[in-house]
Amino acid sequence: MCSRIAAGSMATLVLASLCAAAGAGERPAPSYDGSRFSQEPTACDLLAAHPDDPQRVAPGRERADIAHDYPGAIAACESAVARDPENPRLRYQLARVLGYSGQGKLAMPHREKAIAGRYPQALFVNGFLYLTGQNENPKDPCRAGELMRESAIEGRLAGLLGFPRYALLGTFAGCAVRQDRAEMLGFLDAARQQVAGDFYRTMLVDLLREDLQASASIR
Repeated sequence: MCSRIAAGSMATLVLASLCAAAGAGERPAPSYDGSRFSQEPTACDLLAAHPDDPQRVAPGRERADIAHDYPGAIAACESAVARDPENPRLRYQLARVLGYSGQGKLAMPHREKAIAGRYPQALFVNGFLYLTGQNENPKDPCRAGELMRESAIEGRLAGLLGFPRYALLGTFAGCAVRQDRAEMLGFLDAARQQVAGDFYRTMLVDLLREDLQASASIR
């Protein structure tokens, strides 16, 4: 409808301004609802939560900390998953410790369960693994693009920034994943809200926005 607007009336001008505003930053609504799953911290959360995971329910631990006792973290997460198998947070964390311990193939089913549960951290991390082929994960840029876009839809900052950046680099060229300028501007708007007050990250968002608006390859 917006492409067919003709000038000539106040109503037309108002409609045109609304269309311009919508086109400047469209973004699908997120669908992940953490309240559907237990938020009670488990031993798995205490041993394997990621520091950058917005949905974590315990303080995050770096890989170097987990490395002191991979068997203990794996056992704790296997036990937590056995008690609550549909919880994508626990599936993600079990996959995390398995992958870190060099058991990427064993991690794959848990990665996919976390993806199916639309766990935002898992969507981005597994997208990155499909991009790089790390951790015994198959390398598949198109699957990477799909997952990173989904993580952006769910509001994960890494996806909100990473998906537009990789799209601008042409990483997903030839893939079926949607690479729409208006949607990606919406991702960057959401990212800017998250990093408000942080000078350096705000500057990064603004630079990405300028590149996206100037890009001839993104429609």
